Amino acid sequence: MSPERFARINQMLDMRQPDLSLILDRVHKSNNISAALRSADAVGIHEIHAVWPDADMRLSGNTASGSQQWVKTIKHYDFASAAKACKARGMQLVATHFGPQARDFRELDYRRPTAFIVGNERDGISAEALAAADEQVVIPMVGMVQSLNVSVASALLLYEAQRQRQEAGLYGTRKLDNDYCQIMLFEQGHPIYAKACRRKGIPYPAIDTQGQIVADAHWWQRMREPVPEL
Repeated sequence: MSPERFARINQMLDMRQPDLSLILDRVHKSNNISAALRSADAVGIHEIHAVWPDADMRLSGNTASGSQQWVKTIKHYDFASAAKACKARGMQLVATHFGPQARDFRELDYRRPTAFIVGNERDGISAEALAAADEQVVIPMVGMVQSLNVSVASALLLYEAQRQRQEAGLYGTRKLDNDYCQIMLFEQGHPIYAKACRRKGIPYPAIDTQGQIVADAHWWQRMREPVPEL
Protein backbone atom coordinates (compact mmCIF):
# COMPACT_ATOMS: atom_id res chain seq x y z
CA MET A 1 0.00 0.00 0.00
CA SER A 2 1.36 3.41 -0.90
CA PRO A 3 1.80 6.00 1.87
CA GLU A 4 -0.77 8.19 0.12
CA ARG A 5 -3.36 5.40 0.05
CA PHE A 6 -2.67 4.53 3.68
CA ALA A 7 -3.11 8.16 4.75
CA ARG A 8 -6.32 8.54 2.75
CA ILE A 9 -7.95 5.46 4.26
CA ASN A 10 -6.94 6.53 7.76
CA GLN A 11 -8.36 9.98 7.16
CA MET A 12 -11.66 8.40 6.11
CA LEU A 13 -11.72 6.20 9.23
CA ASP A 14 -11.08 9.23 11.45
CA MET A 15 -14.14 10.96 9.98
CA ARG A 16 -16.61 8.08 10.36
CA GLN A 17 -19.68 8.72 12.51
CA PRO A 18 -20.91 5.36 13.85
CA ASP A 19 -23.80 7.03 15.70
CA LEU A 20 -25.28 8.54 12.51
CA SER A 21 -27.20 6.32 10.12
CA LEU A 22 -29.85 6.07 7.42
CA ILE A 23 -32.76 3.65 7.22
CA LEU A 24 -34.04 3.01 3.71
CA ASP A 25 -37.61 1.87 4.31
CA ARG A 26 -38.50 -0.34 1.32
CA VAL A 27 -36.43 1.74 -1.10
CA HIS A 28 -35.66 -0.65 -3.94
CA LYS A 29 -34.63 1.27 -7.07
CA SER A 30 -30.95 0.60 -7.57
CA ASN A 31 -30.11 4.14 -8.72
CA ASN A 32 -31.65 5.62 -5.56
CA ILE A 33 -29.90 3.14 -3.29
CA SER A 34 -26.54 3.84 -4.94
CA ALA A 35 -27.05 7.60 -4.69
CA ALA A 36 -28.03 7.36 -1.02
CA LEU A 37 -24.94 5.25 -0.32
CA ARG A 38 -22.69 7.82 -2.00
CA SER A 39 -24.19 10.59 0.14
CA ALA A 40 -23.76 8.45 3.25
CA ASP A 41 -20.09 7.88 2.44
CA ALA A 42 -19.58 11.58 1.72
CA VAL A 43 -20.74 12.67 5.18
CA GLY A 44 -18.88 9.92 7.04
CA ILE A 45 -21.59 7.36 7.72
CA HIS A 46 -20.27 3.96 8.76
CA GLU A 47 -23.33 1.83 7.97
CA ILE A 48 -26.88 2.15 6.70
CA HIS A 49 -29.94 -0.08 7.11
CA ALA A 50 -32.10 -1.32 4.24
CA VAL A 51 -35.57 -2.72 4.95
CA TRP A 52 -36.59 -5.11 2.17
CA PRO A 53 -39.63 -7.15 3.28
CA ASP A 54 -40.14 -9.26 0.18
CA ALA A 55 -37.89 -11.34 -2.04
CA ASP A 56 -38.32 -9.23 -5.17
CA MET A 57 -37.28 -6.09 -3.33
CA ARG A 58 -34.20 -7.77 -1.87
CA LEU A 59 -33.21 -9.01 -5.30
CA SER A 60 -33.41 -5.57 -6.93
CA GLY A 61 -31.78 -3.86 -3.97
CA ASN A 62 -28.89 -6.27 -3.64
CA THR A 63 -27.51 -5.23 -7.02
CA ALA A 64 -26.84 -1.71 -5.84
CA SER A 65 -25.96 -2.42 -2.24
CA GLY A 66 -22.71 -4.06 -3.33
CA SER A 67 -21.64 -1.05 -5.39
CA GLN A 68 -20.26 0.80 -2.34
CA GLN A 69 -17.30 -0.77 -0.60
CA TRP A 70 -16.93 1.92 2.03
CA VAL A 71 -20.37 1.91 3.66
CA LYS A 72 -21.79 -1.26 5.18
CA THR A 73 -25.40 -2.05 4.21
CA ILE A 74 -27.27 -4.05 6.84
CA LYS A 75 -30.33 -5.77 5.37
CA HIS A 76 -33.55 -6.30 7.33
CA TYR A 77 -36.70 -8.21 6.43
CA ASP A 78 -38.88 -5.92 8.57
CA PHE A 79 -38.70 -2.40 9.95
CA ALA A 80 -38.77 -3.52 13.59
CA SER A 81 -35.38 -5.19 13.13
CA ALA A 82 -33.83 -2.00 11.72
CA ALA A 83 -35.35 0.13 14.48
CA LYS A 84 -34.07 -2.25 17.16
CA ALA A 85 -30.54 -2.13 15.75
CA CYS A 86 -30.50 1.68 15.77
CA LYS A 87 -32.15 2.00 19.19
CA ALA A 88 -29.54 -0.36 20.61
CA ARG A 89 -26.97 2.30 19.72
CA GLY A 90 -29.03 5.04 21.38
CA MET A 91 -30.14 6.67 18.13
CA GLN A 92 -33.18 8.89 17.81
CA LEU A 93 -35.32 7.85 14.84
CA VAL A 94 -36.14 10.83 12.61
CA ALA A 95 -38.69 10.16 9.87
CA THR A 96 -39.36 12.25 6.79
CA HIS A 97 -43.12 12.67 6.67
CA PHE A 98 -45.38 15.40 5.31
CA GLY A 99 -47.81 15.66 8.25
CA PRO A 100 -49.07 18.04 10.96
CA GLN A 101 -46.48 16.92 13.51
CA ALA A 102 -43.53 17.38 11.17
CA ARG A 103 -40.95 20.06 11.95
CA ASP A 104 -38.50 21.79 9.65
CA PHE A 105 -35.61 19.32 9.35
CA ARG A 106 -33.11 22.04 10.28
CA GLU A 107 -34.67 22.53 13.74
CA LEU A 108 -33.58 19.22 15.25
CA ASP A 109 -30.30 18.43 17.01
CA TYR A 110 -28.33 15.90 14.98
CA ARG A 111 -25.32 16.06 17.24
CA ARG A 112 -27.26 13.39 19.09
CA PRO A 113 -27.05 9.80 17.82
CA THR A 114 -29.50 9.81 14.91
CA ALA A 115 -30.95 7.51 12.26
CA PHE A 116 -32.90 9.13 9.44
CA ILE A 117 -35.82 7.16 8.01
CA VAL A 118 -36.64 7.75 4.34
CA GLY A 119 -39.39 5.94 2.50
CA ASN A 120 -39.76 4.34 -0.88
CA GLU A 121 -40.28 6.03 -4.19
CA ARG A 122 -44.05 5.70 -4.36
CA ASP A 123 -45.55 5.45 -0.86
CA GLY A 124 -43.06 7.16 1.43
CA ILE A 125 -42.35 5.61 4.83
CA SER A 126 -44.47 2.75 6.13
CA ALA A 127 -47.03 3.07 8.94
CA GLU A 128 -44.75 0.93 11.10
CA ALA A 129 -41.81 3.29 10.55
CA LEU A 130 -43.95 6.34 11.27
CA ALA A 131 -45.18 4.83 14.53
CA ALA A 132 -41.63 4.03 15.62
CA ALA A 133 -40.24 7.49 14.84
CA ASP A 134 -39.23 9.78 17.70
CA GLU A 135 -39.46 12.83 15.44
CA GLN A 136 -41.05 13.71 12.12
CA VAL A 137 -39.42 16.24 9.82
CA VAL A 138 -40.25 17.89 6.54
CA ILE A 139 -38.02 19.55 3.96
CA PRO A 140 -39.71 22.89 3.14
CA MET A 141 -40.69 23.32 -0.50
CA VAL A 142 -42.31 26.34 -2.16
CA GLY A 143 -42.89 24.94 -5.64
CA MET A 144 -45.76 22.94 -7.06
CA VAL A 145 -44.14 19.57 -6.33
CA GLN A 146 -44.38 18.48 -2.69
CA SER A 147 -41.83 15.69 -2.57
CA LEU A 148 -38.19 15.16 -3.45
CA ASN A 149 -36.47 12.11 -4.84
CA VAL A 150 -35.56 9.86 -1.92
CA SER A 151 -31.83 10.10 -2.62
CA VAL A 152 -32.00 13.91 -2.76
CA ALA A 153 -33.95 14.05 0.49
CA SER A 154 -31.41 11.73 2.10
CA ALA A 155 -28.54 13.96 1.02
CA LEU A 156 -30.16 17.10 2.44
CA LEU A 157 -30.79 15.44 5.80
CA LEU A 158 -27.29 14.00 6.00
CA TYR A 159 -25.55 17.24 5.09
CA GLU A 160 -27.50 19.14 7.74
CA ALA A 161 -26.32 16.54 10.26
CA GLN A 162 -22.77 16.94 8.96
CA ARG A 163 -22.95 20.72 9.29
CA GLN A 164 -24.09 20.53 12.90
CA ARG A 165 -21.52 17.92 13.80
CA GLN A 166 -18.65 19.76 12.16
CA GLU A 167 -19.54 22.93 14.08
CA ALA A 168 -19.54 20.84 17.28
CA GLY A 169 -16.11 19.36 16.47
CA LEU A 170 -17.39 15.80 16.21
CA TYR A 171 -15.29 14.92 13.16
CA GLY A 172 -11.61 14.00 13.17
CA THR A 173 -11.46 11.72 16.22
CA ARG A 174 -11.61 7.99 15.47
CA LYS A 175 -14.70 6.34 16.94
CA LEU A 176 -14.54 2.95 15.20
CA ASP A 177 -13.01 -0.06 16.91
CA ASN A 178 -9.51 -1.15 15.91
CA ASP A 179 -10.56 -4.56 14.58
CA TYR A 180 -12.85 -2.99 11.99
CA CYS A 181 -10.21 -0.44 11.01
CA GLN A 182 -7.64 -3.22 10.52
CA ILE A 183 -10.05 -5.03 8.19
CA MET A 184 -10.68 -1.90 6.14
CA LEU A 185 -6.97 -1.10 5.89
CA PHE A 186 -6.19 -4.61 4.67
CA GLU A 187 -9.12 -5.00 2.26
CA GLN A 188 -8.81 -1.55 0.76
CA GLY A 189 -5.04 -1.23 0.94
CA HIS A 190 -4.14 -4.76 -0.17
CA PRO A 191 -7.17 -5.91 -2.20
CA ILE A 192 -5.37 -8.69 -4.10
CA TYR A 193 -4.14 -10.32 -0.88
CA ALA A 194 -7.55 -9.80 0.73
CA LYS A 195 -9.23 -11.60 -2.15
CA ALA A 196 -6.72 -14.44 -1.87
CA CYS A 197 -7.39 -14.73 1.87
CA ARG A 198 -11.11 -15.05 1.29
CA ARG A 199 -10.62 -17.57 -1.50
CA LYS A 200 -8.20 -19.73 0.49
CA GLY A 201 -9.77 -19.31 3.90
CA ILE A 202 -6.70 -17.62 5.39
CA PRO A 203 -7.17 -15.19 8.31
CA TYR A 204 -6.40 -11.56 7.61
CA PRO A 205 -3.00 -10.39 8.89
CA ALA A 206 -2.35 -7.24 10.91
CA ILE A 207 -1.48 -3.93 9.26
CA ASP A 208 1.32 -1.89 10.82
CA THR A 209 1.56 1.88 11.30
CA GLN A 210 3.05 2.25 7.83
CA GLY A 211 0.27 0.34 6.10
CA GLN A 212 2.30 -2.81 5.51
CA ILE A 213 1.30 -6.42 6.16
CA VAL A 214 2.56 -8.00 9.39
CA ALA A 215 2.62 -11.80 8.94
CA ASP A 216 4.87 -14.75 9.70
CA ALA A 217 6.50 -17.13 7.23
CA HIS A 218 3.66 -19.63 7.56
CA TRP A 219 1.10 -17.03 6.41
CA TRP A 220 3.19 -16.13 3.37
CA GLN A 221 3.67 -19.82 2.56
CA ARG A 222 -0.09 -20.38 2.62
CA MET A 223 -0.53 -17.34 0.41
CA ARG A 224 1.84 -18.83 -2.19
CA GLU A 225 0.12 -22.21 -2.21
CA PRO A 226 -2.48 -22.94 -4.92
CA VAL A 227 -6.15 -22.84 -4.07
CA PRO A 228 -7.22 -26.32 -2.92
CA GLU A 229 -9.55 -28.07 -5.31
CA LEU A 230 -13.06 -28.87 -4.16
